[in-house]
Amino acid sequence: MEKNFYGIFKTFFKVGTLLLGGGYVILPLLTSELADKKKWITSDELVEFYSIGASLPGIIAVNTAIFTGRKLLGTKGAIAAITGVILPAFLAIVLLASIINEIVEIASVKYIFWGVGIGVITLLFLAVKEMWKKSVNDKFSAIIYIICLILALTKKIPLALIITCAIIMGILYHRWQYKTKEVK
Repeated sequence: MEKNFYGIFKTFFKVGTLLLGGGYVILPLLTSELADKKKWITSDELVEFYSIGASLPGIIAVNTAIFTGRKLLGTKGAIAAITGVILPAFLAIVLLASIINEIVEIASVKYIFWGVGIGVITLLFLAVKEMWKKSVNDKFSAIIYIICLILALTKKIPLALIITCAIIMGILYHRWQYKTKEVK
């Protein structure tokens, strides 16, 4: 499939239909579709777009779609990606809104949602595994990870502040590394 408006829309529509569990599960789905199958983008670029999208306000899947679509085809690509990833959820909400109360009480539907929950946990695990390989790759990043994890688990410091501090530490560390290499 070609990297055109329709191709990007179709790919993100497919991802959008499988996006049960929110934006946290988009990374393995996009990696499979865009990096592995179509070779339109690298998995490293996807991880970067996902990381930026997750740290910005808004829906992670939409933020990631914007960055990825823009990389693929500029503004047209961003519009195609956003439309594709949002449309399945929009259509599902419109179709199910009037009958959701009756559907949820059906026993087989409860089992389906249980299965979907297990699938979401699996996709979350895959996203964490992918992010782990790309993010925690030296002593400094491991220390920052442990500190952030401990602070997050105490629930006394807002997560946004923890993320902001981790970003600042990463910037300062890499600037220091660059200056150290420059001096040598």
